[in-house]
Amino acid sequence: MRMRANFLVPRSVRVTLPKCPVPASTARPVRCMASSQLGSSSSSNNSSSSSNTIASSSNSRPSQPAASHRALSKPVQPPRGQITQARAQLSTVVDAPTISQTSSKSPIIIVDGQRVHSTAPRGLEVIEDLNGWASDTLLKYLKPSTTCWQPSDFLPDPSSPDFYDEVRELRRQAAALPTDYLVVLVGDMVTEEALPSYMNMLNTLDGCKDESGASSSPWAQWNRGWTAEENRHGDLLNKVDMKQVERSVQGLIGSGLDPKLENNPYLCFVYTSFQERATKISHANTARLATYNGNTLLARMCGIIAADEARHEAAYTAIVSQLFRYDPDGAMMAFADMMKKGIVMPAHYVDDGWHSSGNGKGANLFVDYATVADTLGVYTTLDYADVVDHLVQKWDVPNVRVVSGEAAEAQEFLVKHANRVRRLAELQTERRLRDRRRGKAKISSFSWVHKREVSLL
Repeated sequence: MRMRANFLVPRSVRVTLPKCPVPASTARPVRCMASSQLGSSSSSNNSSSSSNTIASSSNSRPSQPAASHRALSKPVQPPRGQITQARAQLSTVVDAPTISQTSSKSPIIIVDGQRVHSTAPRGLEVIEDLNGWASDTLLKYLKPSTTCWQPSDFLPDPSSPDFYDEVRELRRQAAALPTDYLVVLVGDMVTEEALPSYMNMLNTLDGCKDESGASSSPWAQWNRGWTAEENRHGDLLNKVDMKQVERSVQGLIGSGLDPKLENNPYLCFVYTSFQERATKISHANTARLATYNGNTLLARMCGIIAADEARHEAAYTAIVSQLFRYDPDGAMMAFADMMKKGIVMPAHYVDDGWHSSGNGKGANLFVDYATVADTLGVYTTLDYADVVDHLVQKWDVPNVRVVSGEAAEAQEFLVKHANRVRRLAELQTERRLRDRRRGKAKISSFSWVHKREVSLL
């Protein structure tokens, strides 16, 4: 793989590239967040290690590993092409980023106070070497549009003579849904509708973005196909509609999201593995509660969305499994980095333009929505801990052989992390029950449901 240095260096800053690749780590000491705290990412953006991105060319070659390298616990070296390391001193004039130096002389680019392009040269090699695997395996997780369900499959047919009767039945069933359930349902829909931000996130990744908008790269095909499938989810739930909901969706898309991925595909694929499983849990619990409230059609809608999320989760966890196979140290440190930051939910910037003023200064729409979801049992801090535990077991983290001391520290952190989050969940539950026993009341009004009040305890 031919390499070229194309990062930006601020005015009067001279950078010396290292003479050998450094680990793909991006780990740094940042506090973990869980449950409703996940909406406000306050982690530090100062990194203590890792190489800067050195962008690769689009040359492709076979990615199949040698037959003798099948064990996940052993680092596997995929086939490698020629690598040209830029070792001369560079002096380039630009205005935007700030660059600092680590002890290993690895440049760290900071833009708007955040680390960007943190993928190590080794990480870029691995992503390129996985092109063949992505083409042969990853794309099989997508379904063609001719066989996918569509939102109209679940709604009354306007051409049917029974159309009005079926619409009245939908209204009758919806009228029985509790207000707190509707808040969570609408919050889920708003999250799904912010899809442009998620596709944009994928297209910022080094080594696997869609360079042209219609690239034939397997990574680009996956990004577009995944986006197209996810697009149906918001359409289906959007049949429960309000002006404030639409305003929230527009605002969320305009605000974007910031899960602290640093243009790093390692970090992104850990994030999406976690997020798809979390979303699957949320939609499955929403389906369960719809059944409990007698709305069988809504239960089917939420259930089939959960099934899609399960398939997407399988795809993203498979990608990370390949990263562990080819680059165990880099994958281990990326996993730990995302867990230390905390997985920020995609709708953490949601705002309807009313919630803060309507509920008093300091009220946050996402935090209150997440609290209602936790209280209702749709997605809880314990669910967060279970996802951590599931991924640790899925990727066989305790048994992966790592080389560097930093990767070993990350491994030790990950093995114990789920129990830390569970202890936090237990404390939150105890506090909530204590407040209920003492007769405390904490409520919030939501414009999504015509400003009706919902308990946050």
